[in-house]
Amino acid sequence: MSRLLLTLLMLNFLLIVPLWWRFGDISTHLFAWEALIITPLMLLLPAGKTRRIVSIGLVSWVMLATAANLGTAATQMAFARPLNLYLDVPLLRSIYHLLVGNVGQLLAVCAMLVGAAVLIAITLGLARLLLPPVAYSIKRLPGAAALTLLVIAISCAALELNGVRLVDSARLPMVNTTRFQWQQMTDTHAARLAFTAQLEAAPLEAQPLPGLKDRNVLLTFIESYGISALDNPRYSDVLLPTLAEIQQRLDERDLHVVSGMLAAPIRGGQSWLAHATALSGRWIDNQLWYRLMLDSGHSTLIDDFRATGQRTLSVMPAITLAWPEGEAYGFDDIAAAKDIDYAGPALNWVTMPDQFTLDYTQRYLLGETPVFAQLALISSHAPWTPILPVLDDWSSIGDGRIFAPWEDAGDPPEVLWQDIERIRDHYAWSVDYAVKVTGRWAERVVDDNTLLIVLGDHQAAPLITGDDASAAVPVHIISGDPALLAPFIKRGFVAGTLPTLDMASNAPRMSQLRHWLQADFGGSELQVDTRSDTRTAP
Repeated sequence: MSRLLLTLLMLNFLLIVPLWWRFGDISTHLFAWEALIITPLMLLLPAGKTRRIVSIGLVSWVMLATAANLGTAATQMAFARPLNLYLDVPLLRSIYHLLVGNVGQLLAVCAMLVGAAVLIAITLGLARLLLPPVAYSIKRLPGAAALTLLVIAISCAALELNGVRLVDSARLPMVNTTRFQWQQMTDTHAARLAFTAQLEAAPLEAQPLPGLKDRNVLLTFIESYGISALDNPRYSDVLLPTLAEIQQRLDERDLHVVSGMLAAPIRGGQSWLAHATALSGRWIDNQLWYRLMLDSGHSTLIDDFRATGQRTLSVMPAITLAWPEGEAYGFDDIAAAKDIDYAGPALNWVTMPDQFTLDYTQRYLLGETPVFAQLALISSHAPWTPILPVLDDWSSIGDGRIFAPWEDAGDPPEVLWQDIERIRDHYAWSVDYAVKVTGRWAERVVDDNTLLIVLGDHQAAPLITGDDASAAVPVHIISGDPALLAPFIKRGFVAGTLPTLDMASNAPRMSQLRHWLQADFGGSELQVDTRSDTRTAP
């Protein structure tokens, strides 16, 4: 009897714990019907080859379902969506590199080895418990109890599958997860075929933008700068004074700014999907769409600006490995981390501070000829420590050694991330730094021949924003020539650094940016297209 109870408790705990993490509610997730079926079934089966085969199949299913449920809980927390095995397996590599950036390669490898060891131990332990040397006999009390439990559990599970829930706190996590993932796989495969057909049937052609001829166009993404930074009082108390200061300083320099919002395709991470969405004019909200778009040779803003006569540049300080996607985009020049002469320290995951990236870009990368540049800033990427000040004397930045005092400043991630309230504070301060330093850079780099487009790449994770936050990100467009901003005013942008916050739920998709540029700057002269946009647009 003790083996029956121990095995039942262990298997039930293994299946239910991921649901506690995902839903945050223990009372409605206490029992897994599968645990109440598998345990007595295996203890009653006679020893032999058949039982071993059944055991291998069931234990494998248990572990895969548990891993999928843990993955769903994690992706729900990080990206506000469930795990999709068809799409998300490639993210394992990104998770590893993020872990290395935060705790170092040795600790990252050790953590993965420990995780693998725990997984193996649980699997072997569960298999051993389910395979007693002698099967239970129904003529004895433990066997009779196991058979009774099996019959009751099968009956209740069958009713549950048919929509009749007899026990409010019992669920079918293995069955539900398997059905959900299978449905996702079939739906995603069908969507893949449709997306591929769309790319072939309705390609977006490269188009010159004569309204921006001989101009510098700088598309600058601020990491994790979502609308929650402006409409959530916890963060807006930090960010709104900074935006007001930026506006005042721009006004003093006769520079003009308008602001609005765009809906990002993702939340919490995978910034490259936001970059791809803005560049391509397609809604790229998963890794598969990203690969299909790049492999198809689909045109992007890079092609539009090359046709206009600009040199094209990508500044990617977070890229530390080979980046074939940059070549697929067709940038003339790519400045990844290894291409940027930074002599200062890495700051946890962040390879170099945003202020250095912006200063280096202006001094060495923009050049004297018209350029279209994509910049992906990273100082406001998790783990949001340490927090740097904005240096007033840009001439002191040099090769970045000046940032050495901040290498060990503040608590390390493993300390900071023990306190959710401190994490949220550091998020606000990190984004504030990134926004402020970008505003100061605008004073230095923007003139009458420059269009600086500053936007968030995505909202931060639900841990920061809450589960119901919109996907909108702020967009600030700055130029010394007000004529370049007029088309955006027609699109609903407003003068100043603060967008209309109550429009967040209806923000146009980020993919619209390329369409706007083509419509408004694609004629022989600067044009303004006032046609309305819909959320069903590409």
